[in-house]
Amino acid sequence: MAYDLEEQEKIDALRAWWNQNARLVSAALLAAALAAAGVSGWRWYHQRQGEQASALYAALEQAVGTGDGQQARQLCAQLMERYPRTVYGPMAALVAAKISFDAGDLNSAGSQLEWATEHARDEETAAVAHLRLAAVRLDQRRYDEALAALGEKHPESFDGLYADLRGDVLVAQGKIEEARAAYRQALEKLPPGSGIRRMVQVKLDGIGGGGT
Repeated sequence: MAYDLEEQEKIDALRAWWNQNARLVSAALLAAALAAAGVSGWRWYHQRQGEQASALYAALEQAVGTGDGQQARQLCAQLMERYPRTVYGPMAALVAAKISFDAGDLNSAGSQLEWATEHARDEETAAVAHLRLAAVRLDQRRYDEALAALGEKHPESFDGLYADLRGDVLVAQGKIEEARAAYRQALEKLPPGSGIRRMVQVKLDGIGGGGT
């Protein structure tokens, strides 16, 4: 009997606690369920976004391959506007910048490359965007901006290309000694036998750098 009374007291205490805290517990469970659903929904949303962006980017590659510039520009704009948080948005910005550059529209190319640097999802894409932005700023004679772009952090594999372009900017500024140092650094970083390395050597020789 004592056991039954003790159990009954426990049951009564549990019921009393539940009556006092039922809403709090229910709210906590609901919040947990919503959080789990939110994570699942967010993953589904990103997967869906990626799939849609991938299909658009495939269409962009086809348009570029067939020389359909108008279609390519439209697809680039769609990818940048609708899917900036996917890898395809920044990649489309790189394509858009090349189209603008080839058309002689350096202002648009620069803006598109700046957008790419801000939205890049990986170091390699960001490095390419900064490198191309520096090249555009060099053509625009905006040398300080070109050097600033080349001063951005990038993977080591880009060191040679960055140093080469830095040398070009410094030559344009008339800073020949600094340009020689940049070209020599490029030669150290670029793989032996590469076409770019031979071009760097020609430029170095052209400003009296000498050696190999």
